[in-house]
Amino acid sequence: MTTASCASGDVTGAELPTGILEFLGIPFAAPPVGKLRFEPPVPHSPWPEPWDATKYGPTAPQPQGEGPMNEILPNRIAPGDEYLNLNVWTPTLDGAAPVMVFIHGGGFSTGSGSVSVYNGERFARDGVVLVTINYRLGPDGFLWVGDGVANLGLLDQIAALEWVRDNIAAFGGDPQQVTLFGESAGAMSVVSLMAMPRAQGLFHRAIAESGAGVSVISPRSAKKVAARLAALLGIRPTRSAISALPVDRVLAGASTVGEELTKRPFTTLWGEAGRNLMAFEPVVDGDILPGIPEDLIAAGAGHDIDLLIGTNSDEANLFFVPSGAVDRMPSIIASVFAWLYGARRPGTVRRYRRNRPGVSAGTLAAAILTDGFYRIPALRLAGLHPHAHVYEFAWKSGAFDGRLGACHAMELPFVFDTLDDPEAAAMLGGPAPQELATRMHAAWVRFAKTGDPGWPPFTAEQRTSMRFDVTSHLTEDERADERALWPSSRRKARIRA
Repeated sequence: MTTASCASGDVTGAELPTGILEFLGIPFAAPPVGKLRFEPPVPHSPWPEPWDATKYGPTAPQPQGEGPMNEILPNRIAPGDEYLNLNVWTPTLDGAAPVMVFIHGGGFSTGSGSVSVYNGERFARDGVVLVTINYRLGPDGFLWVGDGVANLGLLDQIAALEWVRDNIAAFGGDPQQVTLFGESAGAMSVVSLMAMPRAQGLFHRAIAESGAGVSVISPRSAKKVAARLAALLGIRPTRSAISALPVDRVLAGASTVGEELTKRPFTTLWGEAGRNLMAFEPVVDGDILPGIPEDLIAAGAGHDIDLLIGTNSDEANLFFVPSGAVDRMPSIIASVFAWLYGARRPGTVRRYRRNRPGVSAGTLAAAILTDGFYRIPALRLAGLHPHAHVYEFAWKSGAFDGRLGACHAMELPFVFDTLDDPEAAAMLGGPAPQELATRMHAAWVRFAKTGDPGWPPFTAEQRTSMRFDVTSHLTEDERADERALWPSSRRKARIRA
């Protein structure tokens, strides 16, 4: 057992057999329940006795995932009010090591910082204090009906970063050397925080894995989602009416909204939420999030923050292969995805098909969705930032007879160097190269320590990227013919507060 002192009181963690110190389930804000349910996070009241930080705490309320995709994506759900908590792994309580704070993904509706694949022991082994966090999800974190405070989930993330600023020195970390990183919705959060005035100065480097600066919605779109949720719940679309209902009932309604949006993702019905395929996500409210993150970064926000950003080669396979949908897609879907995400030049689908001879209509559509939703926005953001580095993760899983490929979230056990975690086995689909995990994990550590992951920066003129695979190597404007089919700037469909 080992004890550290926080602003709210002492916390007692464990010393692992490797000598790494582990502190789990430390509250960074008061429980967001009762009168605090739809309010910004507030400090936790002091605890008189040492807090038991030897086991993971509760997780944010969320639906229990079902279906083939959820069977291969690890998650942990645990009930309890004290779910605004975080976990810390550190090599020692002394000194001032670089700090890395991880924001989990899950479409802003699922996930937790206590998934075992995110175990931070290997980061601590390599001289980094690693922190993982929880934040409010779904309606409780991102509902917007026009009253109260928007983006509570983002404010929770800021509260966790403020906790790091004020307390991490007691865990051997340097609050002036913080790298914020995240995957999927976590990466979208990272980029949003780069652009948010309230997060300024709380972190100094950023890593965005499979998420960039356009996955936000307007208040108009958010109100469309809220109105549909309220209709399903049989109440008026007000924050007070929704907050009066049990969390489980609201979650059930939110799941139905998500299913309806996925089946009919029309912007006429949902606004930008239809294009983003997420019912609850950050809202451009003009205050907490003053604009679209990509636009704000283009105008200079976050330029003092070192950036590492990248995507996986086959992101969209996760959404289509496990369910078998990849084999049922009509050929028109590829054109729909190309049009929806901005590649509207004649011949776009023909070019993608020519570069992938013999693939099915579903595989072709997945390739176009991967680029339109993930790869192109990431490259565009990197080109707008004065000191960005870019990567692509290309190792192909053996799962589903190799058809899963380098899908969404596949890089995570490599980044955390947790290939040996049983929870990662289903996604990896068999043996995975430890040499690749060692190399990728080392690049993340190096970036956190120096701002340089080990390869040249990316610019709009020299599009250098590191391709991580069994044999990793640098590329220069890879698949330039396909990149050129997409607009060089975001489609100017305005999102205003």
